[in-house]
Amino acid sequence: MEKVAETWITAPLEMLTGGNLDACLVHIYPSGPLMGKRYALGSTQWVIGRDENCGIRTQENSVSRRHAQVDPTLSGYVVSDLGSTNGTFVNNVLTQARSLLQDGDYLRVGNCIYRFLTGGNIESEYHEEIYRLTIVDGLTQIHNQRYLLDFLERELSRSVRHFRPLSVLMIDLDRFKSVNDNHGHLAGDFVLRELSERIRRSVRREDLFARYGGEEFALVLVETQRETALEVAEKIRGTVFETPFIFDRKSIRASVSIGVATTQGERALSPKDLIKAADEHLYAAKRNGRNCVVA
Repeated sequence: MEKVAETWITAPLEMLTGGNLDACLVHIYPSGPLMGKRYALGSTQWVIGRDENCGIRTQENSVSRRHAQVDPTLSGYVVSDLGSTNGTFVNNVLTQARSLLQDGDYLRVGNCIYRFLTGGNIESEYHEEIYRLTIVDGLTQIHNQRYLLDFLERELSRSVRHFRPLSVLMIDLDRFKSVNDNHGHLAGDFVLRELSERIRRSVRREDLFARYGGEEFALVLVETQRETALEVAEKIRGTVFETPFIFDRKSIRASVSIGVATTQGERALSPKDLIKAADEHLYAAKRNGRNCVVA
């Protein structure tokens, strides 16, 4: 590794990263003024952290003052942790040493997430990533509220046109604030990501699972009757409650409350009308003691 570092210092620019200096990191989470910001890596070393001298600087408290660094080498760009408090992750795997970044990798420092882009078509990839940020949630990598409303608009029209049922599940993590208070916001982000992954694995291709906001999610079940939607909701509730989330070798138990609303296609509804109906059932589930399904 020392040899590579020396070569990086003395080698001509065209030798670095196999002759490819066209690479960048794109900030994708958290949302805010930095979302979508591109850092062109080039031939210099980049340090990520809260320190004012860091090339990639953030004010997030979960990020150490000098958290991680990215170096150009003969093999490509490598990332290494600088003894941070909360670790450096590539594609959610903790980086123990220097890790070679591949095109499309997700780099996480604290609760900040960046996407690594490289290759001959980087400009096109960057604009595609910016578009993704408008329809995909940066933390969970599932669709966001904007895409959900557009999808529902189309499916409700189809439901009326063909007189077919459409169901919506509104899913809310119970007492999520206590997860953040007792285990920290990094643990809270972890639970949201893992919850999304658990549910996403069981979603049919024609359906849509999206983050509605905060700790609330929505699942649209195309051509699905109320009884089947209730079965799906109960399966999700059990999946979350029966298997604890393991973060930093600690077990975090969680549950969800779910509200279900179904239209038979008998009349035109707006997406917000259907979501409101499911939300009302969700609040009823909360009033019933949480960790239950109401339709």
